[in-house]
Amino acid sequence: MLYSLARLVLVPLLRLIYRPVIRGRGNVPRRGPVILASNHLSFIDSIVIALLAPRPVHFLAKDEYFTGTGVRGAATRLFFTAFGCIPVDRRAHRSAQASLHVAEQVVTSGRAFGIYPEGTRSLDGRLYRGRTGVAWLALATGAPVVPVALTGTERLQPVGRRLPRFHRITVEFGAPLQCPRFQPELPPAQARRAVTDRIVEAIGDLSGQEYAEVYGRTPVARASH
Repeated sequence: MLYSLARLVLVPLLRLIYRPVIRGRGNVPRRGPVILASNHLSFIDSIVIALLAPRPVHFLAKDEYFTGTGVRGAATRLFFTAFGCIPVDRRAHRSAQASLHVAEQVVTSGRAFGIYPEGTRSLDGRLYRGRTGVAWLALATGAPVVPVALTGTERLQPVGRRLPRFHRITVEFGAPLQCPRFQPELPPAQARRAVTDRIVEAIGDLSGQEYAEVYGRTPVARASH
């Protein structure tokens, strides 16, 4: 309910102020399970997709955003709830697999789920090698995967900036990819790798980003090198 209200109020405002370029909205199925797999350039990416996709899209968020106290905690909880985010404990043992099982529940319930195959934001604008969680989800659910390319969000809200600034962005939704649940000709790990590479390649075809054949690292990890 709150997410629907946020979309109703904020989408016209976002279109009026930022005049985003949106392509391929018709590629997103209006009903049924679907996975939106996007490149990742800025903290604001999830908000942009949640508002500009033709249907509600749910992302996972750290449960700390939902458990804060006081006015600030309440405001943070309201913000993430308003954008359809789902809390998940990323500190727990095997948190990555637990997160995927939460995502699986979202998809199998017939909703749209957003995921970043790179696993972290790109700080240099390149598209990094995908982690295979997106393939696990696609193969486990049989849901179509819609590749999404964001352009300009790294300038709309650069890393480290608390509030967005004015900059035009582009969001492009690609043709859905069908990932069969069973690929008996490949061992499971190889099947997940092949599907992930196919998804990331589709994202790169839309975004035009230079491809980096390595995994992206978190800002903290990068700072330590």
